[in-house]
Amino acid sequence: MTEKELKSFLDQKYIEYNNPDFIQSDPIQLVHRFEKKEDQEVIGLLMSTIAWGNRTMIIRSGEKLIQLMGNDPFEFVMSYNNEPLNFVHRTFNGIDLSFFMRGLQNIYLQGGLENSFKSRPEYPGIMGRIYNFREMMKEASHEPRSLKHISDPTRNSASKRLNMFLRWMVRCDNQGVDLGIWKSIPTSELMLPLDIHTGNVGRSLGLLERKQNDWKALEELMRTLRKFDPIDPVKYDFALFGLGAFEGFK
Repeated sequence: MTEKELKSFLDQKYIEYNNPDFIQSDPIQLVHRFEKKEDQEVIGLLMSTIAWGNRTMIIRSGEKLIQLMGNDPFEFVMSYNNEPLNFVHRTFNGIDLSFFMRGLQNIYLQGGLENSFKSRPEYPGIMGRIYNFREMMKEASHEPRSLKHISDPTRNSASKRLNMFLRWMVRCDNQGVDLGIWKSIPTSELMLPLDIHTGNVGRSLGLLERKQNDWKALEELMRTLRKFDPIDPVKYDFALFGLGAFEGFK
């Protein structure tokens, strides 16, 4: 395909998958359950953090999380007092969840979750925003093992789950999937949540040459996607993910 044909193809697939039907099988459905901004933020961060593996199991674990938090996520965070939490999703356990409660409580006391993703002059764009969030989370007491659940793009991690969370919070196109409740981050800065599906499809379409799914690969992929849409390049996540996860595109 020519570049023009490829853009047209991806635009078509974006429209096909970016609609309310997508929500029914995606972990974002649990974020949509809440109306209060802070509740959406807390559940969004937690759901994106445990978003690896079978999607049905992810959603099931999310339901358990919501039940554990008494269907009041933000209130649970702000009243949390280090009591043990009985939760397990793959390698994310109660120790890790307790750390997230302490970290989020600290962040909200310092101005809120959106504010914790502020830019850093030493790192460009989203890399610096994720780094700043990670540094603020680290202020809370934690076991070293828990930090593996907060990726670090300055160490070349693709930060798939945090980039997905940022897409949920920032993008707003009135199609009903992403929430668009954060206004301090421009959509032009967003990075695609690079995973096995988007990476493989990107390589098949000639959008990506690098073999590892790391931050360098993400930057390579985003350079082309920003040519297709400099204002909202991450919208193509719907196209690439849909082609890989739902159509088995190779």
